[in-house]
Amino acid sequence: MYAYLKGTVADKGLNELVLDVGGVGYLLSVSMTTLQDAPPAGENMKVYTYLAVREDAMELFGFATKEEKEMFLKLMGVSGIGPKLALAILGSMPLRDLSLAIVTGDVNALSRAPGVGKKTAQRIALELKEKVSESDFASAPTSHTAFTPVQEDAATEALAALQALGYTAAEAARAISQVRGQSDKANDLVRLALRSMAGM
Repeated sequence: MYAYLKGTVADKGLNELVLDVGGVGYLLSVSMTTLQDAPPAGENMKVYTYLAVREDAMELFGFATKEEKEMFLKLMGVSGIGPKLALAILGSMPLRDLSLAIVTGDVNALSRAPGVGKKTAQRIALELKEKVSESDFASAPTSHTAFTPVQEDAATEALAALQALGYTAAEAARAISQVRGQSDKANDLVRLALRSMAGM
């Protein structure tokens, strides 16, 4: 129904973006990647969109790039993955890394995404391996997202610890992104992240 929206960023929240298009505010569910790539409030942005229609609700999803939207649709094609989980997977690592993990069948990398267990990661790798080519990750745009859930065990453990404490995946990812590099120990990263969030 909507290919894209072009307007002014009115507000940004946790995994949400409000885009003012001609005086109408569109609430978009977005990945952590798109949220951090979005310009400050008051500036213009073009967002590629997908409208998910259920019996009880309609939800509009937004993406900073065509490539991210295309990957979202591919993930949605995997059995057992709905739009929310697809969005969480997209926000868990740069698009280039996600494409590479699928092509190489890196189940460990895929299972680091929030809500993705080993079996789901195996399904993603199996069902999308033929649909994601090496050219996809070669041409994937480099994200400005500070958080890349990393091939760094400490950051991954810290992220899981914050979620166990009740923070959402987006809150935890944002907090860890602000303290990455300050320590190589998970406990220290958790302590620094909590301190950072307390000062927000």
